[in-house]
Amino acid sequence: MHLAIFGFMALWSPFFLMTLVFLSVLYFLITIKWRDSFKDNRKLAGKEAAFFLVSMVLLYAIKGSPVEVLSGILFSAHMTQMAFLYLVFTPLLILGIPDWVWKAMIELPVVKQIFSFMTKPLISLLSFNLVFSIYHIPLIFDSVRTDATLHALTTFMLFILAVFMWWPLINPVDEDIELSGLKRIGYILGSAVLLTPACGLIIFAENPMYATYYDPNEWLQALSLCVPVNTLEGLTLTGPELFTSMSTLNDQQLGGVLMKIIQEIVFGVVLFNLFFQWYRKDQEQQEKLSYDPVADSTLPEQ
Repeated sequence: MHLAIFGFMALWSPFFLMTLVFLSVLYFLITIKWRDSFKDNRKLAGKEAAFFLVSMVLLYAIKGSPVEVLSGILFSAHMTQMAFLYLVFTPLLILGIPDWVWKAMIELPVVKQIFSFMTKPLISLLSFNLVFSIYHIPLIFDSVRTDATLHALTTFMLFILAVFMWWPLINPVDEDIELSGLKRIGYILGSAVLLTPACGLIIFAENPMYATYYDPNEWLQALSLCVPVNTLEGLTLTGPELFTSMSTLNDQQLGGVLMKIIQEIVFGVVLFNLFFQWYRKDQEQQEKLSYDPVADSTLPEQ
């Protein structure tokens, strides 16, 4: 069955698109027109603007396109959506916001205290992965997926925790918080390991775990969060088998595999960039030793 039966409004979320356009306009007003009202401001870098715009396009693709409806139908689409939302969109957004904007937000009294505590590497690493794993306990997952308020709050909470998780790796504000050297590698590997048990349980489960993907009534209730109720009332739907030839168990296993693969790819890119930075710094040091007269004068005579 084709997704077009749900209609244009459900599949392409024009109001969500308008919201993202508004946020993009606000971003450029703050970073260009109103930047003089901020302390330590500087001109918006082209790379920052590019990161922000890419993050907005990605967010619309994740939450405003048919992927959002598909995530209510198939568990594998849901896990793919979560992987891109928390592992790709979040770091792009962090990199897209100038440091002086971050400083203005972080310096707010309550925010500063929370940020200072939650961005401690061990706290940030454990908090996201622990909450993500708890969220995928079947009883909790099914409750969240069938309640609009709980679903919105959980999505937002995981996003905030994802910001905290990424901050020690890529924060553009305070170099004292940013991890360096082997600690950064350990942090990345630790995150990969902490997410493995949850993915492993999903991948190797012998039976479907989530009623919102195998029970017709629960499935329809969860789908109503993505599709207007009046649209669903005019359709005869009994379950995800109408949209895929995969069994519910295979769809669940595929979701766990995709989550883990996307995580490994993202962290692999981060590690590659880390090694590239080390190599570049090493080359710069070698060039300095080769051409700097002061450095040459400190070398022992032959």
